[in-house]
Amino acid sequence: MHSNINDIFTKEVLAGLLPPQLADEFFAALYGDADEGAYDISLAFKNYDAGRKKLSFELQLHERPGKCLACNLTYGLPQVFSRHPLLNMQGMVAKIVALLGVNNPFGWELGHTQTPAANMHTIPLTIWLG
Repeated sequence: MHSNINDIFTKEVLAGLLPPQLADEFFAALYGDADEGAYDISLAFKNYDAGRKKLSFELQLHERPGKCLACNLTYGLPQVFSRHPLLNMQGMVAKIVALLGVNNPFGWELGHTQTPAANMHTIPLTIWLG
């Protein structure tokens, strides 16, 4: 496995794993129009707990100008995101562990939506390495 995990997950790498235009594609599929989306989605690396072999990321939902993030049902999104073929969370996890030189993760999960700010909600992504 790569010796300094923090050096791997740059803003460019994270944007490659979850491209900015994916939010538009998601809302176009969901509502028929990308302009109906209330937020943009990005991926952020939080930390690696070597003792527990646990990677922590966040899916960050950033409110779009003129839209209402709080008016949307973001609390049910972990279940939607985990199964939605366009977001392909399983594929994203596979790409993340491949960047580390790990063959297979032990497991992964999306946690409950959190509200660190009125204009940003987050969904924790945890990956356990075998």
